[in-house]
Amino acid sequence: MMKRAFPILGVLTAILLSYALYMALVWAPTERTMGDVQRIFYYHVPSAWTAFILFFVNFGASVVYLIKRKPAADIVALVSAEVGVVFCTVVLITGPIWARPVWGIWWTWDMRLTSTLVLWLIYVSYLFLRRFSSSGQTPLLAAALAVLGALCVPFVYFSIWFFRTQHPQPVMGGGGSIDPRMLHVLLINWLAFSCFAFLVCWSRYRLEKLQREVDQAHAMESLKDPRGSVR
Repeated sequence: MMKRAFPILGVLTAILLSYALYMALVWAPTERTMGDVQRIFYYHVPSAWTAFILFFVNFGASVVYLIKRKPAADIVALVSAEVGVVFCTVVLITGPIWARPVWGIWWTWDMRLTSTLVLWLIYVSYLFLRRFSSSGQTPLLAAALAVLGALCVPFVYFSIWFFRTQHPQPVMGGGGSIDPRMLHVLLINWLAFSCFAFLVCWSRYRLEKLQREVDQAHAMESLKDPRGSVR
């Protein structure tokens, strides 16, 4: 059932991504001050929101693992962090591309920008820990680090409310404003990105689970002698 649903959801997501691309580049109105460069907004903001959601999923799965030691929760924590880092990387790339023609600089040590970079570094450190540590305590250490990373997410989001920054105000709440048509396109792109992130996480979950089953089978085989008895 799940295997048959995956290609169907994949096709629907591809259609949604194509539609969102058309809406962002063609249908959405051109911003008066920034012009067409503002259209990167439809990728920058949804990428940030999607990354935040994935980091919170990582946090929830990590807490479950700390309490119940369920391997499935550990896998969810790992894959959500992997995909979340990808989307956060998109944020850090599209931000300077947008800032250069608007602010005249690629980067400034603005509180929002700096805190986002710190958040990215925390989760990159998380992935390095998972990849290169062979200790049996690695999942526990990673789960503890995930809790720290999750605490940074609300700080990144609310940083422009509590500090003077060059970054624009939030488009929803916090004094920001947006054309209703732009908001419509923004939400469509966020939906498309969220569906894509879900599919990638689903695929990575299946691969990671299979890899762990193979590793466990190899470990069991290594404990047996040539006659098949356990040493």
